Amino acid sequence: MNPTDGDDLRLGKAEGTSLVRGRKTGNTAILPRLHDAHVTHGPNLWKRCVTGLLASCALVGMARAQTADEVAKQLSNPIASLTSVPFQGNFDFGGGPDGDGFGFTLNVQPVVPIPLNADWTVISRTIIPLSYRDYTSVPDHDVSGVGDITQSFFFSPTNSVNGVTWGVGPVFLLPTATDDSLGSGKFGVGLTGVVLKQTGPWTVGALANHIWSVAGEDDRPDVNATYIQPFLSYALGKGQTLSLNAESSYNWETEQWVVPINVGYSKVFKAGDQLMSFQVGAKYYADGPSGIPDWGLRTTLTLLFP
Repeated sequence: MNPTDGDDLRLGKAEGTSLVRGRKTGNTAILPRLHDAHVTHGPNLWKRCVTGLLASCALVGMARAQTADEVAKQLSNPIASLTSVPFQGNFDFGGGPDGDGFGFTLNVQPVVPIPLNADWTVISRTIIPLSYRDYTSVPDHDVSGVGDITQSFFFSPTNSVNGVTWGVGPVFLLPTATDDSLGSGKFGVGLTGVVLKQTGPWTVGALANHIWSVAGEDDRPDVNATYIQPFLSYALGKGQTLSLNAESSYNWETEQWVVPINVGYSKVFKAGDQLMSFQVGAKYYADGPSGIPDWGLRTTLTLLFP
């Protein structure tokens, strides 16, 4: 049998007969030779693979950055549909009658959005203060324990309009303080509201409430207080945010303001599978009665559940 005929699987000649499975068709290659594929297409193939891999990594990085930026934007909104548990540590210096006292308050502040229907959501915001102060009205006496809990509910449209988000609802003051110097001894109710606008990297808005005492210890002063918190933030990208706010409160009984101004920097990150945010900032007391701190520091670790 002629070795060039038949259905045998054979290697073509070095000068150009191709390797095929089945009948050879002269000098026309049905499939490219293996070594030609390696030599001719190998570098391009590797280049395409490397380019594709780099592009995939870039897309993954962009997706992560986008996710971090979206979460950071939600954190700038006090009534965003984002379940979170902030642990806000406040270190205050220069308080007390001698101006050399130190205080620390850890505010545990869970935020839980509860969808009512397709159009409305109620956002539950709780503030649980755990406090320590090395100064009180009693000389050489320090105090630690739980303060009064503030519970707010904001009824808010599920979708913002032109970047504007708002919410209103009731607020409650619960007399949970474990020491008289850490709370009011009164049960209070009132109204709370927030409105904000988000445009590009900017968020600007204000949160306010007013609480009146309606029950509690008769020998304690009544509660008649207004809280106003204007806030401004700017998203830097990659989950980073700069923020500025004033947590002003006015006591209508004593006709006194307390006005701490806060500046902060925060970043969204992941620890294992847990999404988090960490903030560090400084505080300056612009106004207040005698004995309040002069300045302070703030750190906040927030557990996020988007």
